[in-house]
Amino acid sequence: MRVKRQLLFAYMFVLAIVGSLLFAGLTQAQWAALPPYNILWPLWSPPLSPVNPTTGLPTPIITEFSKNTILPVQPAIIWDPVLNAKGPVWLAYNVPPAFGGGITFFEDIYGFKPWPPPYLVDPATGAPLPITLPIGYSTLLPTKLTHFATTIDTANLTYAFLYGLTPAEFLTLLTPAQLWGIPYI
Repeated sequence: MRVKRQLLFAYMFVLAIVGSLLFAGLTQAQWAALPPYNILWPLWSPPLSPVNPTTGLPTPIITEFSKNTILPVQPAIIWDPVLNAKGPVWLAYNVPPAFGGGITFFEDIYGFKPWPPPYLVDPATGAPLPITLPIGYSTLLPTKLTHFATTIDTANLTYAFLYGLTPAEFLTLLTPAQLWGIPYI
């Protein structure tokens, strides 16, 4: 009886440790809200949110997301979890200055559209209408790579065609593997 009790205690101890590790991973922030629209930015993407050496935490490479934001790398992943509760996320790109500048975003159904979408702008004043984010938004799970990988490739090729990118410019666009931090084998 005593051995059974000790084994049960050891089993429960191991479960508690494994459970706490899993819970800690799930409660870690995966998304950051960027003003002025509260659009979500992925903290889990190494090129979009590299680890800050001082804090040890992933930090977005930009501090706001507006139509005038200049993305240091592209495409960027942005998400409105209220509109697209189960996805999809959008891919954001800089519009080349020769085409008017600003930000464009790619969505699966409609292709490229100028940022911001009309529902995020007050029609009377033109001011941003920030998203009211759900409680716990920062811990929503990252996007699944399986569906989104082909979308990134399609968006990159379409962007290159629309804006006449050179092969060298095309090669600067992030791939699905880079966005998800998958090392080259």
